[in-house]
Amino acid sequence: MHPTLLPSAELFHTAHGTAYVDMLIDGHRETWPIRGRRFRAFLRRSYYRATGTAASASVLNEALDQLEARAQFDGPELRVAEHNGALYLDLADDNWQVVEITPAGWQIISPPPVHFRRTPGLLPLPAPQRGGSIMALQPLLNCASYDDFILIVAWLLAALRPVGPYPLLALAGEQGSAKTVTCKLLKRLIDPSIAPVRTLPREERELMIAANNSHVLAFDNVSGLPAWLSDALCRLASGGGLAVRQLYSDDTEVLFEAARPMLLNGIEDVIGRPDLADRAIVLTLPPISNSQRLLEAELWAGFECVRPDILGALLDLMAHGLARRPAVHHTSLPRMADFVLWAAACETALWPVGTIARAYGVNRQAMIESVIEGDPVAACARNIMLDRDEWAGTASDFLLAADKLQRQEASIRRPDWPRTPRALAGRLRRAQTSLRAVGINVGFQREGREGSRIIRMRGHSSASSASPVSSTTPPPPKQDLEIETPA
Repeated sequence: MHPTLLPSAELFHTAHGTAYVDMLIDGHRETWPIRGRRFRAFLRRSYYRATGTAASASVLNEALDQLEARAQFDGPELRVAEHNGALYLDLADDNWQVVEITPAGWQIISPPPVHFRRTPGLLPLPAPQRGGSIMALQPLLNCASYDDFILIVAWLLAALRPVGPYPLLALAGEQGSAKTVTCKLLKRLIDPSIAPVRTLPREERELMIAANNSHVLAFDNVSGLPAWLSDALCRLASGGGLAVRQLYSDDTEVLFEAARPMLLNGIEDVIGRPDLADRAIVLTLPPISNSQRLLEAELWAGFECVRPDILGALLDLMAHGLARRPAVHHTSLPRMADFVLWAAACETALWPVGTIARAYGVNRQAMIESVIEGDPVAACARNIMLDRDEWAGTASDFLLAADKLQRQEASIRRPDWPRTPRALAGRLRRAQTSLRAVGINVGFQREGREGSRIIRMRGHSSASSASPVSSTTPPPPKQDLEIETPA
């Protein structure tokens, strides 16, 4: 097929081998997969216009093979990208325009210096407007407190970055508290798609496909997270890789490595494993009275009126963050350090220094308390340490100590209570981070001639005098971060 059929075309492929073509179409650039239907149709139409005959299957396949072989390595981005210190947001409109965000501000440009790909179901963003306020978003959300609104704004700012880690935003609340609508609204604000929310995947392959086709993932009506899915969500939040066998193949793996912003909602707080809890922001939405409830049509009409202004306000905050990020310093950092530092750089356009870090610290502490209360082994360890500063013994000794705690009898009989000393030790290892956050350090070492594995738990006076597990008031959050910015 003659090269003039592809004017101004750039060819490249991803690290996973998918070849793309980037072409100038009607004055703007578009990026298509070489093996996709749209590019095949384009080649057929171009060949017919040039020759007056239809391209045979052999001619078409030969051309595709040649183009795939010529593809140069480069990675097309999905919705957001970074290049030479600037951030780019794909509006996904018909003119292939993007927003360029720099420390000096933002502007709509075309063509961008990076490649974007358009996946099926991707919807366009409106052209952002200047002069808007992020506070226009607050009346549209059913937040229990202003701190919850602050954390939602922080999550949005993180989700608009092209790299993670991203905190998982989990919404809990009773029926009718607008959990699903809130997830749809937040996704529509920054990454609209035909199917804004979805059910949980049944296997890692489904999760990988979803992450490959959407920048923001939103899972609706979650009633529980199996262990494998909780681990997979951890990797997806922090940027780990997922690998599954290729369909109908025994020895070929399909690899996906990226981080994705995620939303999930459910009536209950379903995040029970400490590693996922350490990556999450969990908000409980209050009930909505009948007098306060709106028709969905009214809510969405109001949202669409202010949507361009809110998007423009988010872009203003991001430009401010790019300018202020070099001036943000730290003394100590929590688990999601990149998220906290980015939020701290953006926040001074709206709030005093440390506002987001304080709200995030309170939320993390409440989440730690919830995880400990939901884990009978962690709860038992804290109850053992209520009246002492140190405890040592084997896993079997721990089980005996648990038997002596009358308040823990119901928990011990739970199906998830470990049945063997080895399983108990494994559960304690998983709970180490949460227990350390409430002042209990758990260590493992071998002692004696027989090399028996000894569990040592050490606390301090504040941890020993902490409220029992049944308390509903968490202790004040530990200050994880100090942010210094020049005046």
